[in-house]
Amino acid sequence: MSIETREPAQVTLPTGVKSVLVVNNVVQQPDDIGHNIKRLGKNQTDRTKASADSVAIFYTEALSQFLDEEEYFDAVKYYEKPLRSDNDFWQEVPISPETMNELRSATATDAIISLDKLVLQTDWADFFQQEGYNYASMTGKIHSVIRVYLPSMEGKIPVVQFTDSMKWEGYDIRDGRAYADLIIPSQEEAMKQLAVFSAEKMTKVFSPHWENQDRWYYTQMSSKMREGEMFAKSNQWFNAIEKWKESYEKEKNKLNQAKAAHNIALGYEMLDDMNSAYEWATTAADLFQQSTTTGSLERRRSVLFRNEIERRRDTSNKLNMQVN
Repeated sequence: MSIETREPAQVTLPTGVKSVLVVNNVVQQPDDIGHNIKRLGKNQTDRTKASADSVAIFYTEALSQFLDEEEYFDAVKYYEKPLRSDNDFWQEVPISPETMNELRSATATDAIISLDKLVLQTDWADFFQQEGYNYASMTGKIHSVIRVYLPSMEGKIPVVQFTDSMKWEGYDIRDGRAYADLIIPSQEEAMKQLAVFSAEKMTKVFSPHWENQDRWYYTQMSSKMREGEMFAKSNQWFNAIEKWKESYEKEKNKLNQAKAAHNIALGYEMLDDMNSAYEWATTAADLFQQSTTTGSLERRRSVLFRNEIERRRDTSNKLNMQVN
């Protein structure tokens, strides 16, 4: 079964921050920085040019949109005008307290989330040619620095650095006629995709969010386990737990007990009772340890589940602080 779990933001902002302003505080990367290409039939890699025009805008617009969709802040606003007007690409220039207060006052926001650095790289390599089209791969890398500016932090500005990469393969086609489902993006398109990808990752840093996870439960021929399964399918978790507990108490076989205990742990997780879920997940893991061979799927899976429940239990207080 697939479930959604509520995960806390990685950065906990003060409780008074109800609205944020997302701004672009970087200088556009020069076209001749960060791009390499290895053409078909050549051994050496050459420098090439690619325009990063609007990439920072894609990043900050996407970040503001994703944050708004999470509905954690009362308001998420986007400042359309870039703050930097100089040409010093490599230099980070944090927002001054005066500018921060002016922006907050003008937009009626509590804090500013600012993209303060953005460095991009693309590495292209041709592999072969087919029907006049080159088949190539490209790796794109992104490094960004985001700061959160709050007047109450007394100079302690939260800084988030993010580095990641994406890879593409396909035909280098720009005429739209052939291999439409296997086309490699241009370097410019790839940088914009990297920006949106990074913005989505940063959303999880600043806002509680939902994530999809897989769970499983055991079905057996015993009547109590089948009854519990029927209740689980209709999301009647209290009743499912009751039936699985009856099965657990009547069972003499440790493996069957382990499966019932696992189901009970899942039921408590679905009821958001992480302490009880962890107790039963631990019981299940111990019983699988006693009743299965080393390296068995049940044993490995039970340990992973117990560890995940422990993680969720440990982060529940942080999440409660953020959403309440």
